[in-house]
Amino acid sequence: MSRTIRSTAAAAAVAAVAVSVLAGCQTLPSASSGGEDPTNVSIMVGGLDKVIYLPAELTDRLGYFKEQGLTVDLQSQPSGANAETALVAGQVDGVVGFYDHTIDLQTKGKCIRSVVQFANVPGEVEIVGNNAGIGSTADLTGKKLGITSPGSSTDFLTQYLAGKAGATTDAYTTVTAGAGATFIAALENGGIDAGMTTDPTAQQIKEKGTGKILLDMRTEDGTRAALGGLYPASSMYMDCSYVDAHPGTVQKLANAFVKTLGYINSHSGAEIAAQMPADYAAGSGGVPSYAAAIDASKGMFNSTGVMDAEGAKNVLQVLSQFNPNVKGKADSVDLTKTYTTDFTTKVARS
Repeated sequence: MSRTIRSTAAAAAVAAVAVSVLAGCQTLPSASSGGEDPTNVSIMVGGLDKVIYLPAELTDRLGYFKEQGLTVDLQSQPSGANAETALVAGQVDGVVGFYDHTIDLQTKGKCIRSVVQFANVPGEVEIVGNNAGIGSTADLTGKKLGITSPGSSTDFLTQYLAGKAGATTDAYTTVTAGAGATFIAALENGGIDAGMTTDPTAQQIKEKGTGKILLDMRTEDGTRAALGGLYPASSMYMDCSYVDAHPGTVQKLANAFVKTLGYINSHSGAEIAAQMPADYAAGSGGVPSYAAAIDASKGMFNSTGVMDAEGAKNVLQVLSQFNPNVKGKADSVDLTKTYTTDFTTKVARS
């Protein structure tokens, strides 16, 4: 199986193709086509080493794809927004990324559907620098706020949280800080005053003592406090045409992913870390730090892969308040086309 980290130039090319597709309201063929259910599937992940997307790599490592007779090519992009463009451009069959992209894309004439919902909370934290002078979201005005990339879910959530505190987008500076080492460096050298990130980055900052968590959306309580309800996030989503044409393949993917969710819920961070590539721990401050990062976030994952319907409504409510593509269009969005529980409920009954 290949592991692909695409260059910035390649990502730009994908984005350009996606823009042209959306502008023309066209539908490109998926990477796998044909009448029969394919056994080879390509999936782009918005950061394979991020704990929020842990089920992707872990499912492969545990051999659950192979158990289902699938050969899955996992590819990686540092940003969920870039992963989304690869799907829209027809370069991959599916994406492991945030559910909110399915709503955003529907307003652009694309039908994208979450088929396995890994988590009903974002798994994100807003971290502030020790000397940033930020004690609450009310202090974000005038600050430099880090996100992974423009149009990413961290961008969406940052706009919402700042707006909820009364800060419009021109009242602060948005900085593309990425994740991991680039995010940590930006926080340490003053490139950002605060930013939204995930584990293992959050765990590394905690251990280094260079920042503190302002908002913790790795738990249901923290998510409700920050966003007014649950916010389904990490998921496996695919083009609706692929889902309709290849239900057998999608069911096998659901079987594999739900089995992994059960594994996560029944094993410790150390046990899970032992299954993952060694370089994930090496890039996260070592095995103990990586295991601690998994333990800090693994409670975000549900055990069934089933979407929380009320949570989906809350995602739409949040996006409709600031996302220019969704604002004013909430009433026209058909949430039933943005996710399905058909496959995961069949796993639960088996």
